[in-house]
Amino acid sequence: MDMTGKTVMITGASRGIGAAAARVFADSDANVALVARDKDAIDKHADQIGAAALAIPCDVSRYSDVTQAVAECKAAFGQIDVLINNAGVINPISHLCEADPDAWGQAIDINLKGVFHGMRATLPDMIASGGGTILTIGSGAAHGPVEAWSQYCSSKAGALMLTRMADEEARDKGIRAISLSPGTVATEMQREIKASGINPVSQLDWDVHIPPDWVAKALLWMCGAEADAWLGAEVSLRNEEIRRKVGLI
Repeated sequence: MDMTGKTVMITGASRGIGAAAARVFADSDANVALVARDKDAIDKHADQIGAAALAIPCDVSRYSDVTQAVAECKAAFGQIDVLINNAGVINPISHLCEADPDAWGQAIDINLKGVFHGMRATLPDMIASGGGTILTIGSGAAHGPVEAWSQYCSSKAGALMLTRMADEEARDKGIRAISLSPGTVATEMQREIKASGINPVSQLDWDVHIPPDWVAKALLWMCGAEADAWLGAEVSLRNEEIRRKVGLI
């Protein structure tokens, strides 16, 4: 994919999938806005990428932060062509009967409301300019319960519905909304899962997790017309056919 002249805003860009996506899209000649709470981390990544990158501190759980991030991105690069909703947390990993309500609610604020905030802040301008792409990092947890992941499963199921809603309401206005379920990825989140010792996912060997760059390359592929068959739906990176299309096999 040649992304010359395009601008991509990536949430949760301080590490893992988000940081890898910033590098991959910049290598494809896109402008990239790295959005995250960790200012030092996104500043470092942006410096490494160069003039095509902008670091914007932002807490996606606050709509005012997201609208400010969008404004800064537009001021620097013009319109936003691609939004990648990547910001997410796995904690609190706990059973329902023991979950801390405040921590549980904060996870929903990031994983679900953060996706809504990104969509709400970018959709009007995308529609006005004739279209755009909204990609959201999903999960197999959206489709079934996983022990001690009630907030994660619930929020990912809700985020998938937001993708379906964006497609339902705005596909005819040029919006391409797709979810990506990457499988297990070798990121800090997997270390947190491993440390919990709860449910079968925590028992997986580290070498079964795919590298974040694979997810980033899938996101880049999803910006092209070949991914239009998945509009309003979810691409699974566990699927060998998808991996072949992306060029991972």
